[in-house]
Amino acid sequence: GAKVAALVCAGTGICGGSAIAAAAPAIGAEPEETSAALAVVFLLNGVALLVFPPLGSLLGLAAHPFGLWCALAIHDTSSVTGAALTHGREALLVATTVKLARALWIVPVALALGAWFRRRGAATDSGGAPRVPWFIAGFVAMSALFTFVPDLQPAAHAVGLIARAMLTLTLYLIGTGLSREVIQRVGLRPLVMALSLWVLVGGLSLAAIMGGLVA
Repeated sequence: GAKVAALVCAGTGICGGSAIAAAAPAIGAEPEETSAALAVVFLLNGVALLVFPPLGSLLGLAAHPFGLWCALAIHDTSSVTGAALTHGREALLVATTVKLARALWIVPVALALGAWFRRRGAATDSGGAPRVPWFIAGFVAMSALFTFVPDLQPAAHAVGLIARAMLTLTLYLIGTGLSREVIQRVGLRPLVMALSLWVLVGGLSLAAIMGGLVA
């Protein structure tokens, strides 16, 4: 359906599971729709860890362009850093920096998707009220707090660890809703769509990097 497609696009285009977790409440996605999108994105993350390092070596990519390619073409930050690390510290630094910048798109894209689905009358709960994406509000609030109040920056690392742990737990709990019945109901279309988007984005980003258009 349209919501699964939107979640897959957010996951493959921005930041994998984090983007899906942010967009799901904004568009009023059901648990099984969120689980299906997460399963597809996590599957492609696993494939990326196996495929990108040997492809980078085969293509003769140096550390910098390989790290850039990982950051642009792989979904989740953990998979980006895992793949980039195979090509050394420089690749890891480039990949991490670019990937974090890419992840900033979570906020505007999730809000835009929420507005779009509300306009279509699709992002409501059983009571008819729009679902508020508190995930995004919290992200923006904490980022602003640690940016503009320097005295609190030492606590940023601890808060980040707690946030990642809670996000991992949330994604796990959502994933427990994935079953054979859900997969059959959703079908193979999300996987085909995600794979097509991934190949397109990965191919175009690689061509741009090797052509000197992105550095």
